[in-house]
Amino acid sequence: MKSQWFVIHTLSGQEQKVKDSIGKRLKSEEMEEYLNEVLVPIEKVVEVRNGKKTVTSRKLYPGYVFVDMCLLDENHRRVEKPWYFIKDTPGVIGFVGGDHPTPTPQEEIEAIKDQINEAEDREKPKVNFEVGETIKINDGPFLNFSGVIEEIDFERGKLKVTVNIFGRNTPVELEYWQVEKS
Repeated sequence: MKSQWFVIHTLSGQEQKVKDSIGKRLKSEEMEEYLNEVLVPIEKVVEVRNGKKTVTSRKLYPGYVFVDMCLLDENHRRVEKPWYFIKDTPGVIGFVGGDHPTPTPQEEIEAIKDQINEAEDREKPKVNFEVGETIKINDGPFLNFSGVIEEIDFERGKLKVTVNIFGRNTPVELEYWQVEKS
């Protein structure tokens, strides 16, 4: 049997619990030959709470877990043992596709893995900003000043903001977490 990627629908907020439960039961229920990998895609999100920068994790696909497993035989019929192993996992609603789950194309899984790898390297702001938008600065030497976004550097997570200081427009470079929408 060839392993393929399938998508499991879970209760909201139970994705990690489902992944952990599958991992714990894998050996005791002798399922190692059927399951290869369980994936819960997450990204780091930066936000400011009470004036402090906090990094939290956000699920890229809430309510879904991706599993690389042998679920279908050579005739594309469902194999019962791994099917019920997943279905009996606490927090699992079922497979996407119901009683006849279809494998997720490998290209889609590669794109998701690339998205995860990108998200590991950089922190993404919780709020998306736009050029021309007026923002309020909530950290640093320009605390409580307002300004207009002139440029957004997504790679570095920085904004170039024009702030009016002593009657003159001055460009200031700030990080996402130092500003908020006004």
